[in-house]
Amino acid sequence: NCYIDVWAELLPALGHPAEAALAFTVLQDFEGDQFTFFKFPQHDLEQLYGLKALELAVYDTLEFHITEQARRGRFVLVEVDGFYLPDTAGVSYKTEHTKTTIGINDFDPASRRMTYFHNAGFFTVEGEDFDALLRRLPAMAENPDLLFPYAEFVKDTARALSPHALKNAARCLTQGHVAARPRENPLREFAAALDARGAALCAHPPAFFHKYAFNTLRQLGSAFELFGSHLIWLNDKSDARLAAAAEDSNTIAAGAKTLQFQMARAFARRRTEGLSAPLAAMADAYERIYERLDGALAG
Repeated sequence: NCYIDVWAELLPALGHPAEAALAFTVLQDFEGDQFTFFKFPQHDLEQLYGLKALELAVYDTLEFHITEQARRGRFVLVEVDGFYLPDTAGVSYKTEHTKTTIGINDFDPASRRMTYFHNAGFFTVEGEDFDALLRRLPAMAENPDLLFPYAEFVKDTARALSPHALKNAARCLTQGHVAARPRENPLREFAAALDARGAALCAHPPAFFHKYAFNTLRQLGSAFELFGSHLIWLNDKSDARLAAAAEDSNTIAAGAKTLQFQMARAFARRRTEGLSAPLAAMADAYERIYERLDGALAG
């Protein structure tokens, strides 16, 4: 999840523990055709760190807007084309056009170079790739139908909390997100959908598997791996219920990873019978998480 990855790197760069803001991942839900492509809630970022992610209205060149925000000491997050990102070599670089979010750090249009956060790392892009990302290639500049990219800037309101207050605020946010749980167990809903759509899914070309896995199992697994990290960070008093809920979260994450490999083989064979069976244990773990948290966070 590129948007989460950027913030997970950006927050520590700004001096904040990213784990504090991960409570919302427990709300991961099955949306009928995909699991939620989850993003940090604006409210949580502001409550915990005094940060606002505001939409950047791009009415001039992207270069102009990034330069102005950088002058004010702000990070800019931009949806760009992975076709021009060197760090995606072997995935989309020069092979596939796909949107992904980067967090721009150093920006030097004169030398056609910038550094940026993306996925789990920090990278550099320059030269023609830089021009392409900034829409400066001649073919792009001459195309009036090319839409502006979606962009945000990160505004610091200087209202960050002390470590003790941060822990208390994070606990309150966790209580709120746990109370707002999905109405149905999303793992059981996904299992039913997988059983119903298995044959239709396998009718797609082999490459379809990667898109399907990204929008289902990878979103599911990554959300609960992050939620487990949040519970470990939150549990400074060695509460056995929080520790057990973190283990259950990791059970879901590990199960999603294993099922992804099983699904790849099923797609290759074009047979998905029984593929939903491992989801039963993951669904049980999901229900245990809420049972444990209801007790641990009460009051």
